[in-house]
Amino acid sequence: MTVPMVQLAAVHKNYGAQEVLCDVNLSVFPAEVCCLVGPSGAGKSTLIRCINYLEKIDRGRIHVNGQLVGYRMHKGRLHELSEREAGRSRADTAMVFQHFNLFPHMSVLENIVEAPIQVRRENRISAEQHARALLARVGLEGKERAYPRELSGGQKQRVAIARALAMRPKLLLFDEPTSALDPELVGEVLEVMRTLARDGQTMVVVTHEMGFAREVADTLVFMDRGRIVEKGNARMMIDNPVADRTRAFFSKVLK
Repeated sequence: MTVPMVQLAAVHKNYGAQEVLCDVNLSVFPAEVCCLVGPSGAGKSTLIRCINYLEKIDRGRIHVNGQLVGYRMHKGRLHELSEREAGRSRADTAMVFQHFNLFPHMSVLENIVEAPIQVRRENRISAEQHARALLARVGLEGKERAYPRELSGGQKQRVAIARALAMRPKLLLFDEPTSALDPELVGEVLEVMRTLARDGQTMVVVTHEMGFAREVADTLVFMDRGRIVEKGNARMMIDNPVADRTRAFFSKVLK
């Protein structure tokens, strides 16, 4: 049986007295695209930040590629990883953020090769060759020397995707990658993501783009108030949601 690329078991997360994630259980398998949808404040972004160990959970377990996230088991007890150990444990996971997070003082090429050289100790020549290939893959061939200020929002997000891919991740996380873009730029980013899905890239995507979710996602997860309300086949869920809360949500966003 195939081992899940991502497995969450009874995950809880609080910010003070506020419960942000409550008893979340989820499995995402290799080459699967899982889209997380729901109203603002449902816990979607917190969930993928926990998967990448940018946030620490309060209870439960998260495994990525068979490895426990943020902790190691020793003599039957959990021990929290050091910052350096946690950084190494994230090597198989990359994340694309809503606001690009590119280094403004670095060129496009430098933004992409920084992590492979510094984290993976990759040879610069090899890293730059890979970066150029990735820029071509996301439709930005020839933009190596440009700086972020010279790019449109859609171009910046495509550079951010190329930067994430430069780490050769087994898992790619997207946190509302099109929500900061002008409407006419959304399509170019979604097309890159469609290509990644066709190529078998495992992805967990927080999105409000229901058309994209219906077309590309294998699994759709609807969240509300920190809980998974409903999950299943994306097209079947959108066309015929079971839970009343899911049905109410889709009736508004699919108008």
